[in-house]
Amino acid sequence: MKIAETERLALRELTLHDSAALEAVFCDAEVMRFSDGVRTPEGVREWVGDMVADRYPSWGFGMWAVLEKRTDQMIGYCGLSQFPDRAGTELGFRLARQYWGRGFATEAATAARDHGLVTIQLPRIVALIDPANLAAVRVVEKIGMRYDRDIMLPAYTHPDSVFVVERPTKD
Repeated sequence: MKIAETERLALRELTLHDSAALEAVFCDAEVMRFSDGVRTPEGVREWVGDMVADRYPSWGFGMWAVLEKRTDQMIGYCGLSQFPDRAGTELGFRLARQYWGRGFATEAATAARDHGLVTIQLPRIVALIDPANLAAVRVVEKIGMRYDRDIMLPAYTHPDSVFVVERPTKD
């Protein structure tokens, strides 16, 4: 199912066939540097399977495939997750390394933010980012998210920064 379209990108629900393309994201140590580490191809298939079988049906949203429209290539993922033990509905994004530095992350994050705030009518969206991940910090700041506070998650050795954007209220 198509979620959003921008000038250069399309966001759609993942399918089980997307696992191989996402290995360029999840199996790359540099891409996964600010996360819980590299996944195996089997781990990628499990992640995609959980999104398709559980997250979309139970939440009505999740992480979505990001495709470059010009080539129809999947270049990564972007979307929304729920973590009740964290700070709320969370924006997340990762792109394969060869697509870094072209503004794709900002474009995809903007589309996911707008889908969450406007289409789904979420009251707020957060992003939890390792403060050393300066590229991700720049992306969320460009899309209007503001620093809120630091949060220490279980098993982390340092806090993440919490960025927030809220749905505008009507006057």
